[in-house]
Parts: sequence; structure tokens; C-alpha cells
Amino acid sequence: MKKIINSKLMLFVPLLIIMIISLFNMQNAKLLSSLYDNHLIKQTIFFIIGIFLILLIKRINIDTILKYSKYYYLLSIILLILVLFIGKETNGAKAWFNLGFFSFQPSELTKLTLILYLSDLVSKNKPDIKLILKVIIITLIPSILVFLEPDTGAIIFYLLSAITILFFAPIKRYWFIILGIIFLIFIALFIILYIYNKDLLINLIGTSFFYRVERLITFQTESSYQLENALIVIGSATFFGTGLHKISLYIPEAPTDFIFAFNIGNFGIISGIIILLSYLLIDIFLLNKFFIIKEKKIKLVLISFISIFVFQQIINIGMNLGLVPIIGIPLPFLSYGGSTIIIYFAFLGIILSLLNKKSFKYH
Repeated sequence: MKKIINSKLMLFVPLLIIMIISLFNMQNAKLLSSLYDNHLIKQTIFFIIGIFLILLIKRINIDTILKYSKYYYLLSIILLILVLFIGKETNGAKAWFNLGFFSFQPSELTKLTLILYLSDLVSKNKPDIKLILKVIIITLIPSILVFLEPDTGAIIFYLLSAITILFFAPIKRYWFIILGIIFLIFIALFIILYIYNKDLLINLIGTSFFYRVERLITFQTESSYQLENALIVIGSATFFGTGLHKISLYIPEAPTDFIFAFNIGNFGIISGIIILLSYLLIDIFLLNKFFIIKEKKIKLVLISFISIFVFQQIINIGMNLGLVPIIGIPLPFLSYGGSTIIIYFAFLGIILSLLNKKSFKYH
């Protein structure tokens, strides 16, 4: 059993299954709108680029990658600043560079560079209040820039990465209690202003971001055309679905945010089960590697990636089932999207690079 879990086939076979299912869904997406006519070709190219990245990055020593992590981080900060001035605006957010063939989202790149930089920083410094402040400042800089776009989902990932890295670093737990109290104070202030002085709150955080946050608060009481159609598709799905070249119901943002519901409508409940099992196998493989790796900075990189990878699965599927707010988080490797797919393949390349190190301890 241990040999099976340690085999890289446990990573690549379920990943290949998810990619194939994704391409079938991109084919059916053409039936939704002419906007999705090129999604199948583009998604295929994204996968090819991603596989090339894995093969390239895994050959680079993980220590070399982490050595220059500060510069990767600075590059992502520069891109986040530039996108505010020359980026393409979509759905009220100025978060993409238009590269012709596809749009690149620097906030996705920052997920990777932030994890690499924080992991390297925490592994090299004494775990004290100075380190905590450094981590907070380094995380706040991209969070503020993304706040200005605005992109709620990316901020959540940055905060999650920082919290995960600090949690698994040997930092005294009472600091988490102090930070937790400070966080609760901010939440309490937000609630007070939301109830008694919304105008002041809107002036403080901006109209666009306020209504995004308000949508998170009221998601259980406000109806959503996307969610209603997604639930109808899931609820009426058969075991094998409608198949290729036929859809049961139109779902807005089906190739991205609502790919899970769209897939179940297309290829049935069995395909949803296969997807969940595939993600589970990948998660088990990654968690197993985390527990057998000895080197601290590599453990931090790995557990940070696992946290955002699993979180993204939970949130996206939860969105499709109406269990969590709709915050525009795609399903890794299944949803359409160049930036997210390419960055996650880069993550896998880095993970394979660190797995090539002789830094394991098998029990």
C-alpha cells in the first residue's frame, strides 16, 4: 500500500483523468455560447504548456528555485501594479493582461511566488514577532494591490498561504491567539459599520469591494440565476448524463466557476464521483509526501500548496452545491483558464523538483 501511495502514478493518472474530462466539457461548452467556441483548443494548448512546464521545472533544483524566490515575488508585485494601469477590465475587475491568445492574471502568479518567498523566509529566520510582522507585510502588499482590482478570491488564497506557513513554522501558539483577537476586532468593527453606518463602510473600502463582500454575507438569502440552474442540473442529472453534443440546461460561467455542475449534467453522476476520487488520490499523494519529507522549507512549500489546492476544491464544489458563497474560484485543472492552469502546473513542477531531493524519511 505504501508503495502505491508513493508512486507518481497516483499523481499523474488522476490528473490525466481530470484533464480528459475537462476537454470533453470544453467541447460541450460550445453549445452554451459562441464565446466558448475556442475553449477546447485553448484548454488543450494550456495543458500542453503546463506539461512542458512540469518537464522543465522538475529538472531545476528546488534550492535554486527558492534561492531566487524574493525576485519572483518582486516581479509579481510589479505586474500587480502594472495591471492596475494597463490591464484589461472584465466584470468590473481590472486584473488581466491581454496577451491576444489569452489573458494573463498576475494575481495567479502571486499565489506561487508568495508561497515560495514566505517558505524560504520562514525557514531561514528565527520564529519570533519580527518574522510574523515580515510575513504579514509581505502578504499585505499583494493583498492590497489585488484589493484595488478587486479580486476577493485571490486575497483569500494569500491569507491562507501565510496562515498555513506560520502555523507549520515553530512559532509560539500564543501569537496566533493574539492575531486571532486582532482579526476578530476587525470583523466586529466591520459588522458594526455594516449594520449602523453602511455609507462610511463603503467610503472606507470602496463601492465595488463592498458589494462583493455583501454578496458573501447574503448568499443564503439572495437568489442566484447561476446557482439555481446549477442545482437544477445536478438534481435532475442521470447516472451517465446527456453525453457529448447535448446539454440539459444553460448555466452562466459553466466552463469556469460552475464546471462541476456542468460536468454532472453532461456526463452524469458517475463522472462527478470519478472527479472527486481523482482529487482525493492527488490529495493523498501530496499529504503523504508532506509527512515523509524532512527538510523544513520544502515541507512549508508543499503544505502551502496543499492548503490552497484542497481549499479550492472545497470552495468550488461548495459553490456548485450552494453551500458557500459564489466568489469566482475555479476547480483546479478542470475549469477553463490559462493563468490558473499554467500556475498550477508550475506548482506541480516545483513539487516534482523537491521530490527529487534526497530529503525523505520513510516510516
